[in-house]
Amino acid sequence: MANDTNSFRTPIGRARGLGSAKTGAQAWLGYRIASAALAVLTILFIILVISLIGAPYEQVVATFKHPCPVILTVLFLGFLFHHAAYGMQEVYEDYIHGKLAKVFAIGATKLVALALFLAGAFAVLKIAFGA
Repeated sequence: MANDTNSFRTPIGRARGLGSAKTGAQAWLGYRIASAALAVLTILFIILVISLIGAPYEQVVATFKHPCPVILTVLFLGFLFHHAAYGMQEVYEDYIHGKLAKVFAIGATKLVALALFLAGAFAVLKIAFGA
């Protein structure tokens, strides 16, 4: 039992088998991958926007008739609002101590993020499909 002295678990924790919930590393890795994807999408979105600066309305609409700018923009919006909602959830978990208030704040933030994403995606798709 030489490993017992190097362990951070208490003897009662070892006896009961209590420990990690086994999902922390997966959530951490998923958030990092989503953040990396958002970084790439942000650069591509900025390039798209810069290419359209000063362009007439008809050219902007024609650009969004192609699938690549539409897919890029919808993915960018999805990752952006997901990232923002997750970041606010971390803040709420750290600074809101009431369980009901925390659940309400997280739920309201996710609902607002979803509504903003749907509004943005609808606008882009409306331009793309010309309604």
